[in-house]
Amino acid sequence: MPLKELERLQAVHRFMKLEISKDKELQDIVNFAADICGVPTALITLLDEEVQHIPFKIGFDRQSTHRQEAFCNYVIGQKDIVVVPDATLDRRFYQNPLVINDPNIRFYAGAPLTTSDGYGLGSLCVIDSVPRELTAQQRKMLAMLSRQVIQLLEFDSSLSILKEQFIKARKAEVELRSFFESSIDSHLLLGKDFEVLAFNKAMEREVNSIMTLNLTRGSQMGEFIHPTIKESFYLNYLRALKGTAIFEQQRLDHGGRSIHWVMKFEPALSQAGEIIGVCVNSSDVTLRVQHEEKVAVQSDSLNEIAFLQSHELRKPVASIMGLLNLIKYDGRADEFEEFKLMEQAIYELDEKIRMVVNHTSGSGTTQIS
Repeated sequence: MPLKELERLQAVHRFMKLEISKDKELQDIVNFAADICGVPTALITLLDEEVQHIPFKIGFDRQSTHRQEAFCNYVIGQKDIVVVPDATLDRRFYQNPLVINDPNIRFYAGAPLTTSDGYGLGSLCVIDSVPRELTAQQRKMLAMLSRQVIQLLEFDSSLSILKEQFIKARKAEVELRSFFESSIDSHLLLGKDFEVLAFNKAMEREVNSIMTLNLTRGSQMGEFIHPTIKESFYLNYLRALKGTAIFEQQRLDHGGRSIHWVMKFEPALSQAGEIIGVCVNSSDVTLRVQHEEKVAVQSDSLNEIAFLQSHELRKPVASIMGLLNLIKYDGRADEFEEFKLMEQAIYELDEKIRMVVNHTSGSGTTQIS
């Protein structure tokens, strides 16, 4: 199948799937075409690979015919109206079942339905069971009506595309909003004038808890920030508005407790890459900070205990070392074979204690020697 025909069929199928909103107007055009041309029958046809579909008609009782029998099959590739004054005298149609049998077509005139991108969908045609001709005015009116049919069909097609795009955009918005709202972190979008553009429920709860105010779109953000962090918040906003991402941890003492946040200020960009505002994302890390502080206190306590215990252990070790030195000084060490083993063990123990003391004493304390 030629590529052009394949593309034409795709266009036909696209239009056939349309939920047509202008069906009354299209039916009126069919009726008007029959009246203008003085014939009992007029059709709007769409031709797919094997079938001629007839969605709008007057004076014709079929919903479709085989494409090989369709007069309109000779119209879709044309630019002008095709007129058959007497089908029994036309070698293309004299043996056509629609000519030989009911509805006994004799006269036919069809104006092509060509889309704006050049695909022939079918035709607007008029039919009679007796031979006849069209006047120049009738030809002109039929061509004009066919263009009106295409405009109505393409209007519905454009409407359908816009509807699909709207549904997709709406779905994407719902998914994004769902993700946005389900986050445990607080998210805020500020405009270039420090106005509130968007926020999630976590941010709304955070502001209400601290400021006892309801965050609202379009309001100035300044009134929703605690006074103790307002200046640093605004300075970070200005830096982000100039293109610099800011990441910092802040502490707020409120209601008898300390709240710790990790806050990130980032430029908000349009699809064109222009800065349109600032995204502020904050995570409550109070529990983590409290845990780290608790661990630090425990670590300091353990180091202090180890330091003290090490000094207490070193006193008897120092005494033993002193006695060993006296024995060596008196020359009695050679009388004991176990003396060297005892001396080695006590020096190893002393070295271990030194290591503990030096480790727990910290960089600000003089190491023992």
